[in-house]
Amino acid sequence: MLEKLKNKTVGIAGCGGLGSNCAIALARIGIGKLIIADFDNIVSSNLNRQYYFTDQIGLPKVDALKTNISKINDNVIVETHYIKLTARNIPGIFSNCDIIVEAFDLAEMKQMLIETVLTVMPDKYIISGSGMAGWGNNNSIKTINFDKLYVCGDFESEISDVLLPLAPRVGIVANMQANQALEILMKI
Repeated sequence: MLEKLKNKTVGIAGCGGLGSNCAIALARIGIGKLIIADFDNIVSSNLNRQYYFTDQIGLPKVDALKTNISKINDNVIVETHYIKLTARNIPGIFSNCDIIVEAFDLAEMKQMLIETVLTVMPDKYIISGSGMAGWGNNNSIKTINFDKLYVCGDFESEISDVLLPLAPRVGIVANMQANQALEILMKI
């Protein structure tokens, strides 16, 4: 059944809490190719929710994630882009993807990616995350579908000084994104 995944490509925009954990989940199920993009380096405060290790602090997230994926499944092809994504470069970077996963922290970056994909790349599916800060309240996390856009989260718990992004809820949403990608890929 999962043999079909070897010919599929998923793009991941952002390699932080959502992106790194989603990429790992997809690698574990045998996705054929991941195209990952991020301009950031790993800092110690990332380790509470992102799939990195203390000896990777200071490295570009895309390079460390590629290394970590290879340790889990060296059959996954990982294409990295150490770059800040913009409306101008997104179509070129993710043109060969079946699905694009939005994994940004900032609302304006989320909006920019979604609008770019839906308008410039209308044949692509996009899976976004919204509302995963804090802890508890598991039953509030869900996925809502808007045609080719899927949004995972509780749509309320935005990151603040009171509600921090913590591993359990970030991981739940990241794995929901991976699960949604799997569901779509198995249908197309």
